[in-house]
Amino acid sequence: MKLYVGNLGFTITDAQLESLFAQHGMVNSAKVMRRDTGKGRGFGFVEMSDAEARQAMELLNGKDIGGRALTVNEARDIPQQSANTEA
Repeated sequence: MKLYVGNLGFTITDAQLESLFAQHGMVNSAKVMRRDTGKGRGFGFVEMSDAEARQAMELLNGKDIGGRALTVNEARDIPQQSANTEA
């Protein structure tokens, strides 16, 4: 399951995000989204098994990390807009 993690501090690293979620199970991947400048965008994604992800979501949603209350929920795919421009 892929989790969206929002309201992250702008200096958090992928390793720190992984470490936070690893307390609740095996993390398959953890990625903080960054701007071209390298500064964090304030959100990221974590992939875990379904059961562990649900537990982590329940325990970490709203948790204060560095003075910020995390938002943790199941990531949703955003549909790609069609590049078809036929008239």
